[in-house]
Amino acid sequence: MSTPLEQLFSRSREIGEDSSLVVYGGGNTSAKGVLVDHLGREQRVMWVKGSGADMRGSAASDYPALRLDDLLPLLGRDDMSDEEMTDLVARALLDPGARRPSIETLLHAFLPYTHIDHVHADAICALTNHAEGPRIVAEALGDGFAYVDWMRPGFTLSKVVAELGDRDGVVLAHHGLITWGESSDECWQRTRATVARAAAYLDALPMRVEAPARVTDMPDDEIECLLLRLRGAMSRTGRRVLRIDDRLRAVADRPDIADVVAGGVSSADHMLRIKPRSAIVASATSAAEDVADYAAEYSAYVERNSDSMPEGFGMHDPMPRVALVPGLGAITTGTTLRDAEVAADIALHTHEVAATVADRIGAPEPLSDRETFRFDYWPMELYKLTLRPPAPDLAGYIAIVTGAASGIGRGIAVELAARGASLVLADLDGDGLEEAAELLRERGGAAPVLVAGDQSDEGVVDETVRRAVRDFGGLDGAVINAGVGVRGTLEELTLAQWDSAQRINLTSGFLLTRAAMRVFREQGSGGSLVYIASKNAFGPGVGLGAYDVSKAGMVQLMRIAALEGGDAGIRANAINPEAVFDNSRIWDDGLREERAAAHGIAPGDLEDFYASRNLLKRRVTTADVAATAAFLLSDASSRTTGAVIPVDGGVAGAFPR
Repeated sequence: MSTPLEQLFSRSREIGEDSSLVVYGGGNTSAKGVLVDHLGREQRVMWVKGSGADMRGSAASDYPALRLDDLLPLLGRDDMSDEEMTDLVARALLDPGARRPSIETLLHAFLPYTHIDHVHADAICALTNHAEGPRIVAEALGDGFAYVDWMRPGFTLSKVVAELGDRDGVVLAHHGLITWGESSDECWQRTRATVARAAAYLDALPMRVEAPARVTDMPDDEIECLLLRLRGAMSRTGRRVLRIDDRLRAVADRPDIADVVAGGVSSADHMLRIKPRSAIVASATSAAEDVADYAAEYSAYVERNSDSMPEGFGMHDPMPRVALVPGLGAITTGTTLRDAEVAADIALHTHEVAATVADRIGAPEPLSDRETFRFDYWPMELYKLTLRPPAPDLAGYIAIVTGAASGIGRGIAVELAARGASLVLADLDGDGLEEAAELLRERGGAAPVLVAGDQSDEGVVDETVRRAVRDFGGLDGAVINAGVGVRGTLEELTLAQWDSAQRINLTSGFLLTRAAMRVFREQGSGGSLVYIASKNAFGPGVGLGAYDVSKAGMVQLMRIAALEGGDAGIRANAINPEAVFDNSRIWDDGLREERAAAHGIAPGDLEDFYASRNLLKRRVTTADVAATAAFLLSDASSRTTGAVIPVDGGVAGAFPR
């Protein structure tokens, strides 16, 4: 027979897999039982979900055990601050180093049942989020369920719910459902049955309005323009990625969309990830103005409630997390694509609840401005923000890296991913790109977008830049690295070889420069171009004329980009590496052997030979070049443009000039 804790895990996972019940760490579950402590004593305990844990992947560490005999006497208290409650609950932990228990720990402890569920079910929230909540809940669920008006989680709510333990369950306005049972099965069956009754009741209500006609699809070119202008407007407070989600298309197309948005979030905890309201963006033309209006409105809301701002904290970022766009759906934001996906999932449930209320019952009613602020800036939640590790320096940054399948390009991709950037990786070698993507995933980086194709092809380059815009919302930087080594003296070179070197090494750079600069200007937030040239741009070698000329041309291309892009905040800089061997394919096809022969050494000694020629007597690696590229892309180099930085160990004959 399974233990109460095992039963809790199983039930919680089932709840967590149903997004109509809880979304991303929402809700909480518990079970009570007996444990033998480290001294061999039997202890009455309660396992409760830890704060912020996601029930989908419930594990032992997500459910700290607390001594019930330390919690139950607190029911006799008349009052208790959140801070005191948190401290006393922490003292009841069997393991002081365990995960912080849910803020609703006492609610679970005070109810005299072995198993308890608290879910934020969409159907339950639709029953409560309007002026007729008490009546509608009674009609839908019967008199056995108690109704509690909105009350912020904490000691007072726990006491109120404890007095309702003789009922079939408790419905919390703007907060969800609490059910219980002596067995896990009984509890879970009651939760499912209650939510099903609520859904059936709503489905049986007549539609108050006809379904709106579908708005004309937004054209692709307008979508891309919208993304760039929207991201540019939001970039005033920090970089972020944008994601399109068409699941909210039906909501965005509604003629009463303003009323649906005004209904606020379905459950108060949703605002922690998507803010109290979503923005409405009518078109690409109005995007900047719509974002500015939203930010001004949010700032005014904070100012109206500034007397309730906790000491030591200030206003959150005023930019929207969710923008509803007629003819498109939703555009959600975050510092990573995953954050934007989470925002979309939560927004889907929030707005569908408000739409259900509008269609079946009447005008949705949000929490009051004051109560919204008290939850939005609740010290218990603000404290969690202080525990988060600092974001990587390139979080929210969107970059393209060409020639990313191997060598320097792959090394740069690894470095940028480690710093939190969202990446589009391009190369002719599709298999190499897949290998690079797998390497990024192994190291904990976000999955990149891959574009396999010839970067000297105008169509491929345009698609590469388009993918950055459509998949991530815009572009902040590009590393122009695609290249090929072409060998032969001027007398030996064929025209095809010469043209190949210029096309792949230089023309590809021009094409990406042009496309990226157009995007940067439309976005209106600047950008950084980094050109991977070569020591040979200033110190050419015999038998490498086609290559050396192409790299010298790349340096000049960079300088022109710096001259022409400065007025738009576009920076352009070049890196001149020398003799980078690790994971590089440029040395294949006999180049290593040829250069070794030219210097009268064995091929295996070539790397040490090159290192011996530089001033520092050190090998140059892809990591060295990648660190410099990351610097030039980042704000740390915000006052640097038109520069050439050697990463060659110091080759005097190739000093930039």
